[in-house]
Amino acid sequence: MTRWPGAAAQLAGRRVVLEPLADAHAGELYLAAQDPRIWEWLDPDASASPQAFAAWFAEAVAAARRGEEVPFAVRDARSGAVVGSTRYLALAPEHHRLEVGWTWYAPAVWGTGVNAECKLLLLGHAFERLGCRRVELKTDARNERSRAAMLALGATFEGVFRKHMQRRYGVRDTAWYSVVDDEWPAVRARLEERLLRSC
Repeated sequence: MTRWPGAAAQLAGRRVVLEPLADAHAGELYLAAQDPRIWEWLDPDASASPQAFAAWFAEAVAAARRGEEVPFAVRDARSGAVVGSTRYLALAPEHHRLEVGWTWYAPAVWGTGVNAECKLLLLGHAFERLGCRRVELKTDARNERSRAAMLALGATFEGVFRKHMQRRYGVRDTAWYSVVDDEWPAVRARLEERLLRSC
């Protein structure tokens, strides 16, 4: 049971379906996770070996069972294939706040609208169903692809936590972004427009 009742719901759009992570997703996610480019800025590198993927998957499932996070498998509604994963984490219902993170996709769907619709579904559920006032996003300050994606969805850059985390590839400075409830209508309209252009 998650700390935030209702967070672990299936979320369906035209392009993707977000399914609460279950043991049955392991095989499909393993296939989607094989390109090392996915894991350049994520830790651990789940493409390194079957054991590395199994450890990543087990951690995600365990976090869900502890109620600490809400991981999803991302299914491409057109092909039916699982193409990545994303999560709600840092759940703080008492503050009406959570984070969207641990997002990765197979390179075949980079730039296709999959990420835009995932964010539309996740943010919509957070603000319109869960009553969030703030949704946070963060990434390694050197991860230009992720930072550009956060700005493109309409998130506000809030600054950098210097020397914030030790990662397998070195010390990480973390760039923080957010969307707050007052901004959500404009962010939603922006994402919907992007999705129309990507169809």
